[in-house]
Amino acid sequence: MTDHIAVIDIGKTNVKLALVDRCSLNEILVIKRANVVRQEPPWPHFDVEGHWDFILGGLRDFHASHRVDAISITTHGASVALLDKKGELVAPILDYEFSDLDLQTETYNSIRPPFSETGSPRLKGGLNIGAQLFWQFRSDSALKERTHQIVTYPQYWGAKLTGVTATDVTSLGCHTDLWNPREGAVSSLAASLNITEKIAPVRKPSDVLGTILSQVAEQTDLPIETPVYCGIHDSNASLLPYIYTEKPPFSVISTGTWVVAMSIGGKDITLNPDLDTLINVTALGEPAPSARFMGGREYVLMTGGLNCTPKKTDLDFVLSNNIMLLPAVVEETGPFKGRRSEWVGSEPEIGSGKREAAIALYLALVTAKCLSNIGHDGKIIVEGPFADNFFFLDMLTVAATSEVFSALGKTGTSSGAAMLAPGPIRARLTKEQPVSVPSELVDHLKIYAEHWKRSCGINYYD
Repeated sequence: MTDHIAVIDIGKTNVKLALVDRCSLNEILVIKRANVVRQEPPWPHFDVEGHWDFILGGLRDFHASHRVDAISITTHGASVALLDKKGELVAPILDYEFSDLDLQTETYNSIRPPFSETGSPRLKGGLNIGAQLFWQFRSDSALKERTHQIVTYPQYWGAKLTGVTATDVTSLGCHTDLWNPREGAVSSLAASLNITEKIAPVRKPSDVLGTILSQVAEQTDLPIETPVYCGIHDSNASLLPYIYTEKPPFSVISTGTWVVAMSIGGKDITLNPDLDTLINVTALGEPAPSARFMGGREYVLMTGGLNCTPKKTDLDFVLSNNIMLLPAVVEETGPFKGRRSEWVGSEPEIGSGKREAAIALYLALVTAKCLSNIGHDGKIIVEGPFADNFFFLDMLTVAATSEVFSALGKTGTSSGAAMLAPGPIRARLTKEQPVSVPSELVDHLKIYAEHWKRSCGINYYD
């Protein structure tokens, strides 16, 4: 049985390498580096060379100290690599937040499939991979001809490790405009862009791509027979453990740069793409109603990087004085996109516990709105950094009127990606902590939530 899985975990903010024990799903080691976008021609792009050196060095160190039996991969969505016949990049991997991508919005919108086909809303910049490809091919008229294959981001790293190219259903099903989740096939956009034959074969995340190349074995000292799993979109990696072990209905909140709410077996509801809802595709290839906003980015913007742990007295002050942050801090995404954020009451000082408490309540209330927009029902499991934010968890419990559980561990994405390797899955059942809101807080949080909703001018159940 595979015991130690090295998980390459590339988020929009940080690149991580985690060594996960397959039986317990505990992270033995975690290292990371910043994912800094290189502002260089031909367009802003990711530092894949730096990431690759970091990955190889980490694999070597992990194997020397603990042994690596297999490798799995999870990355953020909205990124693809364009490869030549030798498997090398024909152009840098474009940063999906590049503002110039919006310059061709109107033209791209005229060819993209409707939401009813793809479950993919029209998003800003390059969050729709189709928009990226459309812009790139128009910016460089020879680029499409030079492109032999298009691979999604987890599989770019898989190809570097094994030499085998692929795409996976979760990455193609992540608001790309390129996937039809109901049909389980590429959408009509592939034909419109004339790239159908260039999209690498679609695989399941749990498929074994192959074993590592000889040069990778030499640089890491890993056995050449070390298997590499196809890989998975990070939000779906967070969801996977619960798909295996929870009985629907339930929802999972994956937190990081993006806060992504995913509902399994929830209420039948018509998704509204204008509210940043979409259909994700699970590792099993099934549609999952989802909603998201840039909660982690908003947290950083509003704290100014001056983090502190708020006290109960800070929360009491915020609640009793109705100090509120209204959406949206990042105006381009989420259920309140297009709105400009503002403070109600006296804006707390940056670096203060009162500000931290108000931000936590804000993030929980926006998350609750995301859940209502996708027909959430049942328990809620929060994983990632926000799982340690007690005031966030308390308000989410009250605002969503649901049982909330916090997932333990540094990165739920790593545990989910490790589960792509075969083995027991029972261990995860002991890794949730139920949230118990202090009784004296419940009424105060309810009153605050109602005031916040009225200030936003919304009805959660419209």
